Amino acid sequence: MCTSTESEVIKPVHQCSNCAKVVPKPEMSRTQARLGLQNRVPFERAYRVGEVLGKGGFGTVYAGKRSRDGKSVAIKHVARNKVTDWAVYGGRRVPMELKLLHSVQAVEGVIKLIDFYERTDSFIFVMEKPENTKDLFDVITDKKFLEEDIARNFFRQIVETVLACHAKGVIHRDIKDENILVNLTTGQLKLIDFGSGAVMKEEAFTDFDGTRVYAPPEWILSNRYFGSPATVWSLGVLLFDMVCGDIPFEKDEQICTGELEFRKQVSNPCQDLVRSCLRVKLEDRIDLADIIKHPWMTTENAYNVTSGIINSGDQDIRQFI
Repeated sequence: MCTSTESEVIKPVHQCSNCAKVVPKPEMSRTQARLGLQNRVPFERAYRVGEVLGKGGFGTVYAGKRSRDGKSVAIKHVARNKVTDWAVYGGRRVPMELKLLHSVQAVEGVIKLIDFYERTDSFIFVMEKPENTKDLFDVITDKKFLEEDIARNFFRQIVETVLACHAKGVIHRDIKDENILVNLTTGQLKLIDFGSGAVMKEEAFTDFDGTRVYAPPEWILSNRYFGSPATVWSLGVLLFDMVCGDIPFEKDEQICTGELEFRKQVSNPCQDLVRSCLRVKLEDRIDLADIIKHPWMTTENAYNVTSGIINSGDQDIRQFI
């Protein structure tokens, strides 16, 4: 007799002969119907769970395969008691992360949600897992730092994705290299993990669940911040990380002074953009929409990273990272 329980749903699927004879029960809700998740079989039949890809404060992410076609997926398991922000969606109370992620599915640079399951004690998000990808943290670690042409292309994609998310009323609030996937064949990026996100608003935020070394000085000093300027600050930290190989600040005092020391040879225009993002005073910080117009961002790359092709050859992005 099969004795699997709901708390075990995220473990690799067992091969119980009795289970194979059980007629799958529908697990459809209005939430799932609004997501277009029609005619599904139970999670244990639909997906095979593999190794752990990562753990965080909001859940654990596993590699997985969709049973019917072998498609690679990422499976995020979130315990119900770990969910702090909730939303009403499709007539049901669901984690805010689900509503935010679904709201930005039309944004090209956002990871795609494939499936969603609700259990009595947890939630399961099933997302795309593009082949031949690494997170940007690992890319930078392997490469030591990114050449400016590659960094520019990556940074442009990230900024455009963030702008598109804001236009749809979603703020990510945890932009960092670990939350960005890089397709090593095409150079295309995907923003992942909206677990710290929120609905965009004009008023100041008074909560922050992101990564502290990416947090703006106004949060450190006053426990409040505005969405767009805080996003600009985190983007400045990210750009510094890409071109220098490490983040600029480790301690609160360093964040609040905003003093920068470039550890690699970085062009003056690139340094200027980083400094423009990391101004301690809000009124001096560059506007999010103006980042795209900065002279460093409008410089033409020596090769097209997104297509994976350089001017003198047909090697893919792996040649450069």
